[in-house]
Amino acid sequence: MTKARTGQPTLEEVAALAGVGRGTVSRVINNSPRVKETTRHLVEQAIAQLGYIPNRAARALAGSRTDAVALVIPETEKRFFAEPYFSDIVHGVGDGLADTDLQLLLTLVRTESERQRFLQYARARRIDGVLLVSVHGSDPLPDLLAEMEMPTVLSGRRSADEPVSYVDSDNVGGARAAVRHLWESGRRAIGTITGPLDMYVAQCRLRGYEEAVRGVGNGDAGASVPGAGPSWVAHGDFTEESGRRAMAELMARNPEIDAVFAASDLMAVGALHALRAAGRRVPEDVAVVGFDDSPVARHTDPQLTSVRQPVAEMGRTMARVLLETINDSSAAWQHVVLRTELVRRASG
Repeated sequence: MTKARTGQPTLEEVAALAGVGRGTVSRVINNSPRVKETTRHLVEQAIAQLGYIPNRAARALAGSRTDAVALVIPETEKRFFAEPYFSDIVHGVGDGLADTDLQLLLTLVRTESERQRFLQYARARRIDGVLLVSVHGSDPLPDLLAEMEMPTVLSGRRSADEPVSYVDSDNVGGARAAVRHLWESGRRAIGTITGPLDMYVAQCRLRGYEEAVRGVGNGDAGASVPGAGPSWVAHGDFTEESGRRAMAELMARNPEIDAVFAASDLMAVGALHALRAAGRRVPEDVAVVGFDDSPVARHTDPQLTSVRQPVAEMGRTMARVLLETINDSSAAWQHVVLRTELVRRASG
């Protein structure tokens, strides 16, 4: 003999009988258009079979806002705490949400299991939107969020054809300006240290360097610069240690090097250490230019010339775009590119 039921059937029991998640049941109850007709039929059958009566809480699950958004960073804690870029983004996003009732949830996604756990959290509609920072080209997270119609804004983009809303800076133009500055300062043997090339931001900064040294879009100013070949390009990963290693590689390949453009300030700091260890003076022997104009640029010796990207403004703009998307789910994706500016200091 089976045990008699006590109390009303629950939302979870309906979901289990229909073979779906409780969020799907709630969307059926609230007549959401985001449910396939076959799935809707299964849920309705389960509701009828169990005699489930939707209550106010169940309706609220799908019909109301959670008043929370997630700031997702697919990087390790070490990189998150080491790079000023992330703290500036968090600061800007916080400013952008300051006059709202939204709670900001910070999430690091470092592994596939953590990605799946976050996706499950998002599918349950426990957040109203996602701000996604530091996206690598192979990361499926933006597309998966788009498939579930979760409002999402990226910091940067995965490719030139990025469909999801993003806020970026002019990485190509900033890199071009850095190399042009080095040329105009009399440097003629200019190398570069790239970021990880599975990130579009690093690809763009490398492209700006290559365009400048080859004179593309800049008359013939770069035509005689030797740094157009692969021996003048060393690869890093935006960390200080990778900048140190890459600078050592460039000096070994090209002893005559007299300038380097590093695609991040932290890599430029590593380059300064490598140059000092090799007995090269900055800027007398080798000029160094970074990218980001983070606080670290003002605390090096000598202070670092750097391309300023408005990171805090990027965070504020990301928050604004996300709020607009949350309030109007039919709004078109927005693609925003902010200007960069070369800040001249003592390093080159």
